[in-house]
Amino acid sequence: MNDTKFCALILAAGKGTRMKSDMAKVMHVLEGKPLLRYSLEAARNAKAEKIVVIVGHQSDKVRESFPDPDLVFVQQMPQLGTGHAVMQAAVVLKDYQGLTVILCGDVPLLKPQTIRRLISSHQESQSCVTVLTTEPPGPHAYGRIVKDDHGDILKIVEHRDANDAEKEILEINTGIYCVETPFLFSALEQVKNDNQQKEYYLTDIVEIGRREGRKVHACLTVDYVEVMGINTLEELNKAARYLRESASFQD
Repeated sequence: MNDTKFCALILAAGKGTRMKSDMAKVMHVLEGKPLLRYSLEAARNAKAEKIVVIVGHQSDKVRESFPDPDLVFVQQMPQLGTGHAVMQAAVVLKDYQGLTVILCGDVPLLKPQTIRRLISSHQESQSCVTVLTTEPPGPHAYGRIVKDDHGDILKIVEHRDANDAEKEILEINTGIYCVETPFLFSALEQVKNDNQQKEYYLTDIVEIGRREGRKVHACLTVDYVEVMGINTLEELNKAARYLRESASFQD
């Protein structure tokens, strides 16, 4: 394991409307622990030297539940998309020289070794952004990874904006990234909200990197359940089954 310095930036501001509850999504409990606890443990076990958590919905409750001294909390209010969420961390990361690994507080099954593999892949490919990708069974509504003939990423197309050919692409964006920190914040300054949702998409940094003539790379993970986001109670139950099966397999 190399000792590359990185900051884990965990997105944990969402409401989780589809969970049929007013509770912040990352506070829903999976096998006795809130979802956010899993992301924090993965970041620590992957040896993040700094952990920044972006909070929004019920931020006071989230902060109170995680009084861990190694965490830096940053508020996102109002919530104007994933790009806007990461922009809020510029205050604490603008001078940071290590890599930034962007994680999702609602992806509890991600393994520390997958984070390390993402970082290694990023360094080997000498990219400005490396996207963790997977190939789930369809049908689904995830953003598709559009590549060039060399296998580098050209852009990430949201499902609702994808044409028929793009919807046929199997490889999807997990929402987890490894990024050169100075590039991340310079790119976010160029992201616009001229889309249907009027949101600032983090995925736009891919096209900005390509426009600047830089390389954007994909790191594919085979186990699509490991990188599954929890958006519904059904997915929460699926994650619980996965954890129980993993535990019995290890026993």
